[in-house]
Amino acid sequence: MCGIAGYFGKPATVLPEAKILDGMVGAIAHRGPDARATRVLAGAGLGHARLSIIDLAGGAQPMASEDESVWLSFNGEIFNHVELRDALVDQGHRFRTKSDTEVILRLYLQKGLDCVEDLNGDFSFAIWDARKKRLMIARDRMGVRPLFYTQNNGCLYFASEVKALLQVPGIAAELDPVALDQIFTMWFPLAPRTAFKGISELPPGHVLTATPDAINVRRYWQLDYPDADGEGSFAGRSEASLAEELRALLFDATRIRLRSDVPVGAYLSGGLDSSIITAAVKKITPDALRTFSVAFESGEFDEREQQQEMVAALDTRHEELMCTQADIADAFPSVIRHTETPILRTAPAPLFGLSGLVRMSGFKVVLTGEGADEVFAGYDIFKEAKLRRFCASQPDSRFRPLLYRRLYPYLPQLQNQSQSSLAAFFSAGGMALDDPLYSHLPRFRTTSGTKLFFSEQMRSELGDYDALADLRENLPADFTRWHPLSQSQYLEAAHLLPGYILSSQGDRMSMAHSVEGRYPFLDHRLVEFAARIPPRMKMRALREKHILRESVKDLLPQTISDRPKQPYRAPDSQCFTGADAPAYVDDRLSRPEIETAGYFDAGAVEKLLAKCRKRPNVGTRDNMAMVGIISTQLWHHAFAERAETEHARAEPRAVA
Repeated sequence: MCGIAGYFGKPATVLPEAKILDGMVGAIAHRGPDARATRVLAGAGLGHARLSIIDLAGGAQPMASEDESVWLSFNGEIFNHVELRDALVDQGHRFRTKSDTEVILRLYLQKGLDCVEDLNGDFSFAIWDARKKRLMIARDRMGVRPLFYTQNNGCLYFASEVKALLQVPGIAAELDPVALDQIFTMWFPLAPRTAFKGISELPPGHVLTATPDAINVRRYWQLDYPDADGEGSFAGRSEASLAEELRALLFDATRIRLRSDVPVGAYLSGGLDSSIITAAVKKITPDALRTFSVAFESGEFDEREQQQEMVAALDTRHEELMCTQADIADAFPSVIRHTETPILRTAPAPLFGLSGLVRMSGFKVVLTGEGADEVFAGYDIFKEAKLRRFCASQPDSRFRPLLYRRLYPYLPQLQNQSQSSLAAFFSAGGMALDDPLYSHLPRFRTTSGTKLFFSEQMRSELGDYDALADLRENLPADFTRWHPLSQSQYLEAAHLLPGYILSSQGDRMSMAHSVEGRYPFLDHRLVEFAARIPPRMKMRALREKHILRESVKDLLPQTISDRPKQPYRAPDSQCFTGADAPAYVDDRLSRPEIETAGYFDAGAVEKLLAKCRKRPNVGTRDNMAMVGIISTQLWHHAFAERAETEHARAEPRAVA
């Protein structure tokens, strides 16, 4: 795992190209503390910060072909590099290193832009082909590894993190109001949009090519599902046979993600998904396994009992991080600097601390269970949508709404609501059953409450912009033909997963401490296979991830195998409103700073802060609003405000 940066064209600044690259790579040195290098070429520049995991001695980058006509800078891992290497050797290629980096390079020399089709991995990379005067940048199918780009004075710049782009003279940090509206509606900016105005992310499963004549972005992979009126290629297959094939795929996805020249550990949350991956590792290799987890003071969030049950069952050497509300608040400014976007939950903060523990324990690589909920329909939102449709078919029933109490058992405030209140909330009155966003509309409605705190300036800039209309317009052409469960899964897997979970809770938190996360459930072969599994096998009645549970039920204690979903959560607004809240809260939420930034109504923020301080256990909307406002103000302080100060101090003049 590494960080990459570079440009295509001619930087129009007085700074030498090498110095620009040095600054860009230096800004993301946390992604690759083992080595740093840059290369200025005719027409392009490449930079690399290396975290050495495969071929520690021979994988230096940027890497060139023998004649130095093609250069590569690569972030990530190619898990099938062994098989690809063998095939390339059979076709006459001779390798100088044992690195997966050289596999990409030689695959490109043979297949050109289509090389991405053969790669099974988590990656973002840049290839400069001097023969064709062409830059290629690419990102993995599921969006595990980030990649951002922008143009300035006719030059294209790209990097693993936005903070590297901000090192280029003339590229400044300015919040995109539309992106903030999207985050405060859907939890994520709709790719390619980012929180930074004028800076884009390359969407998952896409390739960008740049030549002197044009810049083109194309999709090379698309998540797809069978039509709702059939079972596609799996028609007639038994559940047992699909479960057997699923298990084999999962074990192989885990096996190839253990390929490493440094030790590999695993996250063990106590939930089903991480327990499955940990159990699979123990079946695959006899080596002792180190596991890591987060613990909380409050029983509402803590899963130590289940974690210890799995530790005992699998005999792992385990370490846990006790995370307090004060720890979350103290880490939150650093979390925002690394995730580079406003967020609505504090959940990334404990993972930021956990990756620090992993690194201090001498590990660079951990396997996690992330992705199983999206791929196998594990979230409560899927059950909720199914129940809402069931109740809508008999709207006058007094008994069907009682089923809502089976949702979100970990939310006591919701469980204490009256039957009529539950029915009123979940019925999502006025929401058409054929709306493509039907499953997520209650979530979006709750999240959108945060926008009530927007300033008049923000409202004016946004005008009549509608984030959900934007999302609807970006859905695939076949979306309406899919089963409702498949539609719900797509919204999670194609948008929330890369837009928030894999970024703010995944790559950005682990790489802040130079730790690489690997995700067996997101092997694209497994994802494609799971997408074709009939919905009735993924959710049996209200049993989520049914076929996944069946495929591995012999690996886990029954208490873990049958345990209902409890999503990973952390304390939110109470971290910032207690007696021991850090001083920056009052600073960032002060009337002068709120008014200077211009995003929020200062009076409304003052009232919200007072309410949260008076009532530590506020509702979901107020919780998200508090975290969203604090994170946005921290983002402004870390990026926009700092950029204004630095540019005011000294900004190099562009070369005419």
